[in-house]
Amino acid sequence: MLITYIQGLTIPFLGTALGAATVFFMKHEIGSNPKKLMLGFASGVMVAASIWSLLIPAMDMSQDMGRLAFIPAATGFIIGMVFLFLLDIITPHLHADATKPEGPRAKLKKTTMLCLAVTLHNIPEGMAVGVVYAGLAAQNTPIGEAGALALAAGIAIQNFPEGAIISMPLAGEGNGKFKAFIYGMLSGIVEPIAAVLTICLSSLVIPVLPYLLAFAAGAMLYVVVEELIPEASQGEHSNNGTLGFASGFVLMMILDVALGA
Repeated sequence: MLITYIQGLTIPFLGTALGAATVFFMKHEIGSNPKKLMLGFASGVMVAASIWSLLIPAMDMSQDMGRLAFIPAATGFIIGMVFLFLLDIITPHLHADATKPEGPRAKLKKTTMLCLAVTLHNIPEGMAVGVVYAGLAAQNTPIGEAGALALAAGIAIQNFPEGAIISMPLAGEGNGKFKAFIYGMLSGIVEPIAAVLTICLSSLVIPVLPYLLAFAAGAMLYVVVEELIPEASQGEHSNNGTLGFASGFVLMMILDVALGA
């Protein structure tokens, strides 16, 4: 079981690190069309993971409530959305293609605010993995070991382009490839930290697990709707983002249904 936990917590972080490592092999920053494809792909993975790995299990665990089984999922989902909305407001951050920072004014370097933007994306993903593995430890939930691994693998897959998207622009601004790699890799360190904290609080997590599963789904979908899809749809050839979304959604659906069965 310990090895299972270690795998589940490290796989998403490895996805970010491998994506950031592309800075050593690519001479130029990622083009607009491939970036749209990657952002759409990440969106599709997160939407599918939110539905099959988080919201559906949350409602399955609440079946004893009968027709009101939607209450934990709906409540947790809304709270997760509000939580990310508040983080978005109070955290100074800058998205890769943006010229104006978001959040409160702060005298921070551009590289720091770029990393904070990706960190905001990664917090709900880390919580999602932590909540699912906490549920796995309870052994009385519909969450199986294969299903938890599918979620971790899916998040790792969509973390790969995120790692590349953060490290490549940093290298292009004269930071050096190694420094850009470190920044890109560290942007994903919040995921295992959030997952470990959630598992450590498992005694508090288990009684409200359906709410927390839906909370993670709401937080993840806030990132998709607020940031990823708009960025993938900007300018010309926005259908690349749509194609990426379809690919990511189908892949994550296959992973969850095939491995989680």
